[in-house]
Amino acid sequence: MAELGTLEELPQDYRDDLTSHNLLPLWPNLRAKVPPGKPIRRSEPVLWRYDDVRPLLLKAGELTPIEKAERRVLALANPGLGLSNMMATPSIYIGMQLINPGETAPNHKHTPSAIRCVVEGSGGFTTVQGEKCPMDKGDLILTPSGMWHEHGHEGKGPVIWMDALDLPLVYYLEASYSVEGASQPLRNAPDSSQTRYRRAGLVPYASLGRARAPYPLTRYPWVEVRESLLALAQDVPAGEPVWLAYVNPETGLECLPVLGFSAFMVRPGETVRTARRSCSAVVHVIEGEGEADVDGTALVFGENDTFVLPTHANVAVANRSGKNPLFLFVVDDAPLQRKLGFYEEFPAV
Repeated sequence: MAELGTLEELPQDYRDDLTSHNLLPLWPNLRAKVPPGKPIRRSEPVLWRYDDVRPLLLKAGELTPIEKAERRVLALANPGLGLSNMMATPSIYIGMQLINPGETAPNHKHTPSAIRCVVEGSGGFTTVQGEKCPMDKGDLILTPSGMWHEHGHEGKGPVIWMDALDLPLVYYLEASYSVEGASQPLRNAPDSSQTRYRRAGLVPYASLGRARAPYPLTRYPWVEVRESLLALAQDVPAGEPVWLAYVNPETGLECLPVLGFSAFMVRPGETVRTARRSCSAVVHVIEGEGEADVDGTALVFGENDTFVLPTHANVAVANRSGKNPLFLFVVDDAPLQRKLGFYEEFPAV
């Protein structure tokens, strides 16, 4: 590959003239912007231990009332991207949110799309466009861009969930903002996951022949996802990923435009290597304990821990238990990369 000229090789008066006209030569920076073979990464394969995060989140509940926080969240910030930027990966924001009994996180909507993956507690709920969605451990709840949502807690003890948003991308595009609103009137019917979309391959008859709803299902109960993973494991060869994608039940496409969501199971005692993928990902441990090797960095994790897989990472995940399955929830930016036309997968090594 040809060696490119440097900025220092250019005469100073020429460089000053460029600067005065808000211009910059590309060739000294070309290799940094479009490196050969593989992207340059600043993201690190960092691990956040829930045992460290939880007490600090509960302390936040003592120090800051919900009225002063609106959303009481600790952001999981990747040190390679700068802590103040609140980015887990260049496209994914992750936060741990706490709501205490009797509290309400007020109604609002915003341009970034968001999801909730419930970590602990019972009695919490999220209302999305008038649909009240109960929050149980492992449940996935969607709050897409522009949809009203609020949170409440009718039970006992803390309820904690993981937020994932495409906030870094929307903020970078200078398109991030929110609107506050009055509390939503509730519909009488239970949420759609309990009534309209209970079984794969079945949709309400009235939905046939009409325009597809962009987000017909906002809650994906973990109890059903877990059962599906266990069933699929009976048909997947040893050593291969047991992996299910969350999709729109009417289109079969990803739930949201930018971020994708999936559930991943590793059987007792197994080690699974995944294809090297061009997308970045955040992995949350719903059940079990194990170890992830991410480009040679060992991340030893337990239940409710969260860790990052940078772009183009070689990944192996080992289940440390010889008796119990390991269940993981994965957030990635593969849908965005597919739409932009550069999503890639490479053989596992």
